[in-house]
Amino acid sequence: MNPILNQVGTIFIPVSNIEKARDWYCDILGLPADGEILFGHLYIVPMNGTGIVLDSKIYSKDTIFKTPPFHLNTNNIEQAYEYMKSRNVELTTEIEHNHWFNFKDPDGNHLMICKC
Repeated sequence: MNPILNQVGTIFIPVSNIEKARDWYCDILGLPADGEILFGHLYIVPMNGTGIVLDSKIYSKDTIFKTPPFHLNTNNIEQAYEYMKSRNVELTTEIEHNHWFNFKDPDGNHLMICKC
């Protein structure tokens, strides 16, 4: 019997400033930024499903994501794109195939939003 489950628990995102990253991620996700920063370098973003942990201890220019390691879901890709534009998020693609687009967080991590 294999003891390893076929599920992803949490994704760690390297960030340079844990407070600024918490505020930015909570802002774009429409969440309150009032959660506790653990051990001075970790913030658990309250997500539905697979978790996201912001971690300033693992940050370096070499650890930022150069390609999206996951995507955030949306039911309306056009609204999501316009929302991110209105938040002055650095968009790195247009909406591709009417299905997804990429953007960067303030530390340069490449991320994706995809229509589910």
